[in-house]
Amino acid sequence: MSGSTKTMGVVTVGALVVVTGYTAVLGSNGWLWFGWVVLGLVTIGMITSRGN
Repeated sequence: MSGSTKTMGVVTVGALVVVTGYTAVLGSNGWLWFGWVVLGLVTIGMITSRGN
């Protein structure tokens, strides 16, 4: 994996922690989860494109 792909993975995991914490403290926000899913899909796309 390249440095940018690793960085994107770390950002994705960090965002998951933040969104989960937000949900636990303030309640669920669908837009945050939607944003995290999009970020996760972009990260997966980066990982699979680097593999080829």
